[in-house]
Amino acid sequence: MAGAIASRMSFSSLKRKQPKTFTVRIATMDAEMEFSCEVKWKGKDLFDLVCRTLGLRETWFFGLQYTIKDTVAWLKMDKKVLDHDVPTEEPVTFHFLAKFYPENAEEELVQEITQHLFFLQVKKQILDEKIYCPPEASVLLASYAVQAKYGDYDPNVHKRGFLAQEELLPKRVINLYQMTPEMWEERITAWYAEHRGRARDEAEMEYLKIAQDLEMYGVNYFAIRNKKGTELLLGVDALGLHIYDPDNRLTPKISFPWNEIRNISYSDKEFTIKPLDKKIDVFKFNSSKLRVNKLILQLCIGNHDLFMRRRKADSLEVQQMKAQAREEKARKQMERQRLAREKQMREEAERKRDELERRLMQLKEEATMANEALMRSEETADLLAEKAQITEEEAKLLAQKAAEAEQEMQRIKATAIRTEEEKRLMEQKVLEAEMLALKMAEESERRAKEADQLKQDLQEARESERRAKQKLLEITSKSSYTSMNSSTTALPTDLPSFNLISESLSFDFKDTDMKRLSMEIEKEKVEYMEKSKHLQEQLNELKTEIEALKLKERETALDILHNENASRGNSKHNTIKKPQAQGRRPICI
Repeated sequence: MAGAIASRMSFSSLKRKQPKTFTVRIATMDAEMEFSCEVKWKGKDLFDLVCRTLGLRETWFFGLQYTIKDTVAWLKMDKKVLDHDVPTEEPVTFHFLAKFYPENAEEELVQEITQHLFFLQVKKQILDEKIYCPPEASVLLASYAVQAKYGDYDPNVHKRGFLAQEELLPKRVINLYQMTPEMWEERITAWYAEHRGRARDEAEMEYLKIAQDLEMYGVNYFAIRNKKGTELLLGVDALGLHIYDPDNRLTPKISFPWNEIRNISYSDKEFTIKPLDKKIDVFKFNSSKLRVNKLILQLCIGNHDLFMRRRKADSLEVQQMKAQAREEKARKQMERQRLAREKQMREEAERKRDELERRLMQLKEEATMANEALMRSEETADLLAEKAQITEEEAKLLAQKAAEAEQEMQRIKATAIRTEEEKRLMEQKVLEAEMLALKMAEESERRAKEADQLKQDLQEARESERRAKQKLLEITSKSSYTSMNSSTTALPTDLPSFNLISESLSFDFKDTDMKRLSMEIEKEKVEYMEKSKHLQEQLNELKTEIEALKLKERETALDILHNENASRGNSKHNTIKKPQAQGRRPICI
């Protein structure tokens, strides 16, 4: 019994000792976190817990924001969390946002996490059109945002349409021009390709360096009325207080730099600004709500403190942070250089591998073509061999016929020689026969003459004999004379004749043309991008390029004001310096 009572007492005492907690949800620009907070925690306890979780040391720029009755409020560091006008249902939601902006982001933002959170917040404000950004600057900022997200541009990876789902430009800019999403992507990609080699933090810092020169960057606007009841806008930023016309948030009517303000105070809904120069009238205005006056005062105190802090030597903590940041930056730079060298070596190796593969494929193609050519050559060689064999046989046949023709020619020549000799002999025989005939004719003529002489002599003898017979009647003598006849020999005159019939052989030979195999090796094309031009020249070039596509009727009041300021040469920095000259006379707004 006693043990049970003791057990219940220890449990109840333990229950009393356990602190009461509630759940808090913290939404940053890219994540959400939940914490279990004690009821007694003040705003600083929760804020420090969030900063430790994020690893953030530049805490003076940030705060925990919440919304109450459509009014923005910031968690006070010295006040309990639950004592604020926050919703009672859990989890209680706060937004971890930049409350104060630096004058020069590159010099003041030390940690990479700080730069990243500022980049995300400013980017969202530009896309939501809470910060006016001209079209050409919007395209340039979008290219740095793409570099920060995707790294270096690679045409093999970042193909057409890879930005189709990205929100990179304000809707006002898209609606202002007759340009398709593909045309915007083409112009963003053209600048994105020029940012090669920039790490994420470098691209984000370039984004902030451009954005901080926009007129509405870092300005918190509040609706106010002056003593006459005229509606105005109060702008609070890192440089001072500015009074705007409600229709013109770009160019202030008058500005009060922090170093020219002696005192800022409010009573109920009336707010008072006392310039340092006593000759300048005090400026008073009213806001619609007391809560707004409290918020204005918070922003004024915080921005003024940071303004004065920037003009003093850095604290030991900041010096240590900057030293660590420099070391970290140097280490990252060396690491990036090492990675760049490795990447270059890898790309070179891949390039050589691709070249070898390409060369191998080329050699394979050459080998294939050579094999095909070889097969064609073998087929051609077979055909040529067959034709050569046929030609050889024809040549042999021709040689045989030529030999037979040669023999026939020799025979004919021999026959001709014999015929010529016989002809010569026959001519000689004919000549001899003719000579013999001539001699015989002469001889015959001589014999005829002798016969005639003999006949005459015989007649004379017969006459004498007749006379002697007559004289000697009984003594008669008769004599007979026999004459020889001459014969002639006819020689044949016909000579044999020979005819040579020669054959002519005709052959049709076809010439075979062999194709030459030639392969050319491509030279590696090396393209170097042009060096980046001056920022303003790039912006002017893009502005001129897309000006023809602008729809004038869709220009907003801020577009018109921005163009007028640009034509007059006004910028964010030279407009806030004018009040010093204006401040010498009474303020009348």
